[in-house]
Amino acid sequence: MTPNVAMVEDDVEIRKTLSFFLDACEEIGKVDEFGSVEAIMDAVEKGFVPDVVLMDINLPGKSGIEGIYLLKERFEQTDIIMLTIYNDEHKIFDSLCAGATGYLLKNTPLNEVKQGIINLHNGGSPMSPQIARKVIKHFKKPSPSNKLKEQLSERESEIVDALVDGLSYKLIADRLFISVDTVRFHIKNIYKKLQVNSKAEVISKALKGDI
Repeated sequence: MTPNVAMVEDDVEIRKTLSFFLDACEEIGKVDEFGSVEAIMDAVEKGFVPDVVLMDINLPGKSGIEGIYLLKERFEQTDIIMLTIYNDEHKIFDSLCAGATGYLLKNTPLNEVKQGIINLHNGGSPMSPQIARKVIKHFKKPSPSNKLKEQLSERESEIVDALVDGLSYKLIADRLFISVDTVRFHIKNIYKKLQVNSKAEVISKALKGDI
């Protein structure tokens, strides 16, 4: 089955060029274009369900990373590829922690973008070579020894593990047989103990071996 693709990109020239190319590819289904996170979420409210989303990071209004959270809360099965100019570790890991399964730079040839969409839809995780090297290099770093994990209770550690697994608050509650309000209570305590302000920061610390 050919994947339907949604593009969230505010640069009209880039959006139109890529849309025109993908529309001509037999391996790709319908291609929808949006200039902002707000625009695609408006479509979602009206029943739009994308298979694959190409998401820029720097967008008017909500950022692409915020867009990932919003889409993944609604559609866990939707695959998201970041298509951006940013190649710094902070943006890469924030995107992956939010739920992106691919990360391509905007200088990626059009045919490779198409192949990335197909690979992603078939269960792969397409990444530009520069991005893949950064991810590999990051995970080769020795984990720092610290006391952060010792500050968390057993239940809080279980919730951190669930966040890393990409679970929503409701799915965490179902996994641990507790209420959503209890999950929120524990997450507030986790934020306070780890001195962070978002799920992405918690997941980032966990992936880096800080907790």
